[in-house]
Amino acid sequence: MTVYLRSLETAVPPTILVQPEARAVFAAQPGLTRLGSRLVNTCFDSAAIDTRHTAVEELTTDSRAEDPQFFDPATGLVLSPSTKIRNGIFATEATKLFIEAAQKALDACPGIEAPDITHLITVSCTGFFNPGPDYKIVRALGLNPAVQRYHLGFMGCYAAFPALRAAKSFCEADPDATVLVVCAELCSLHVRTSNDPDTIMGSALFADGAAAAIITARDIPGEPALLRLDHFETVLTPVGEDSMAWNIGDEGFEMVLGNYVPHIIDDHIIGALEPLLSRDPSLQGLPYRDIQHWGIHPGGRSILDKVQSRLDLSDEQLVPARETLRNYGNMSSATVLFVIRHILDLPAANDAGGSAGSQANQSDPDGPARPGEERICSMAFGPGLTVETALFTRLVAPRSAAAARQEPAEAVAAVAAEPTDSADSAEPVSVQA
Repeated sequence: MTVYLRSLETAVPPTILVQPEARAVFAAQPGLTRLGSRLVNTCFDSAAIDTRHTAVEELTTDSRAEDPQFFDPATGLVLSPSTKIRNGIFATEATKLFIEAAQKALDACPGIEAPDITHLITVSCTGFFNPGPDYKIVRALGLNPAVQRYHLGFMGCYAAFPALRAAKSFCEADPDATVLVVCAELCSLHVRTSNDPDTIMGSALFADGAAAAIITARDIPGEPALLRLDHFETVLTPVGEDSMAWNIGDEGFEMVLGNYVPHIIDDHIIGALEPLLSRDPSLQGLPYRDIQHWGIHPGGRSILDKVQSRLDLSDEQLVPARETLRNYGNMSSATVLFVIRHILDLPAANDAGGSAGSQANQSDPDGPARPGEERICSMAFGPGLTVETALFTRLVAPRSAAAARQEPAEAVAAVAAEPTDSADSAEPVSVQA
């Protein structure tokens, strides 16, 4: 049975962190050693991030909170509230993002109404509360109270793929199933100041955001799908169990981001992709750059550099990941869905393809891409070290000649012109998840 992604939408909180301004705040904190100060500047500057979004309004210098808990603009101090305070804010603010993203996904899916949702999967690793986000979405969107609800918690940056894989399994088991998947993360809740390299990199890299998708095998006449969900695989690297972790402390959740993570991925990415690509005979032995799209979780700039170099991918193939990192930072589980959304927003690669309707929707997930189809190989990394991979097929309509002439090239040119040696020179301190 063929399963499709029918909509994919994103949401971010309104407060924006500008990277140079955030760096200046963290670099000015008392108690930083000379090494700590150097790490702050190096990590923030080499992260390849311009802006991030946060649900914590008082993290900006414009905040005028009467009783600041995270940042005091009067003194310039980054504060350290308890885990209880941080988690209380998660319960309030994450709920808003979960609901917003879910509603946008439903609104973007003509032919699917709230009562049609049979399964709901929510994902987050940055907070806990119960009744949880699954319950809140059911109430806010008017879903059937009997909808099957599942929550994937505390898995980390790769968790969107287990959620999509579960959705695919539900749809294969029940042809009438329609699954809503929602990932929302408030990583900025756990920001703190420290001389610890892992903590500094977390402050430089992580951000808040949400993404939601609707998956079904149902035929919806006149409404073409966006993606076909082909295959998923999970690989644990033989080393790196202690190099990436996510623990609960008294003053928020604590990140472990070993500086060897990019090297582990560099050494094992080929082996991690092998089980996935072996599922499709048309891809075996094919140069990696011949797979048109790559949806790579932008855990950090060094990781993207290593993946691009090891797989010999073009600058253009890295644009969705690098632009997501530049504009949003690392939003843990939601991030790779932002990357895939970026790919879906790209113009079709050629004008010879068939429509995104019935012809493309009936194609073989184990065969070569047909006209009107574009392959996407996607991957995300997390604690373990876990590598989750996925193979999708983008179902596209043909472009007109006029649309082809208007295809923008600015983003590709900007990334191609970006220097890459700074990340390598900063690797001893540029620890990236």
